[in-house]
This record gives sequence, structure tokens and C-alpha cells, in this order.
Amino acid sequence: MTIGRIIEGRADIVTCDVSTTVRDAVALLADRRIGAVPVMEDGEIAGIFSERDVIYRLHEMGAQVLDMPLGHIMTASPVTVEPETSVMAALSLMTRRRIRHLPVVSGGRMVSFVSIGDLVKYRIDKIESEAAAMRDYIQAV
Repeated sequence: MTIGRIIEGRADIVTCDVSTTVRDAVALLADRRIGAVPVMEDGEIAGIFSERDVIYRLHEMGAQVLDMPLGHIMTASPVTVEPETSVMAALSLMTRRRIRHLPVVSGGRMVSFVSIGDLVKYRIDKIESEAAAMRDYIQAV
């Protein structure tokens, strides 16, 4: 199974611009109940802003960080995957790099954004489906 199959039919991606203030981005995360958002600059992905970034920067700089633009505190140079990437390869990458979100890029353009929760849900659904098929097979024999 590929990332492309998981993202089929998804709606628009929630993003922020590098000039968005941390305060506004935090409000967006809270309103949407999401843990991270891709940060865009001139139509291209420049970084990722996550709840971890807020916590680390508040600890380092104090409350003045809330009025800074995301471009100054985001995690830059984000790790990305392509739609053809397998779910297991993406999960492995996320585990190795200790990240929870991946932009999905095709032809140099971001087409989606997946979380580790999306991929774990797929794995759980697959395992439950396989277990049900095995139960049905055993009961039929």
C-alpha cells in the first residue's frame, strides 16, 4: 500500500505562510485540532510548524515568540515523501527521524500532508481485516 492510496479523495491542505504569526498559527492548530501545519513560501513548502515548535521556542525565548513569524521558528527543510512511497517505508522514516508529519510531494509540489496517526490507522485497519479473513477461513473449514 502506498501513501497515494491513503491520500486519495482528501480535501484541501491546511497551510500557513512564513509570515503568519506564531499566535495565529497556534489558534489555527487549536481550532482545527491538529498537531502541525505545513508552512509555505511562494507556493512551495518551506517548513513545518508543530506543537513541539511552540513548546521549545516558548521555553527558549518566552512569550515574545507568539508575535514572531513562523519563518523564524518553524522546522525548516522538511522531510518529504512521494505518493509512490510505501506506508511501511514512511512509517520507518518517521520512526528513524522522530517526526510525526510528512508533506507528500509530487513533481516538486506539495499534494498532501500525512501524520503518523494516518499511517498507524491504516496498519490497524489492515491487521483487523486480515484477522477477520482468517477467522472466516477457519470457521469455513
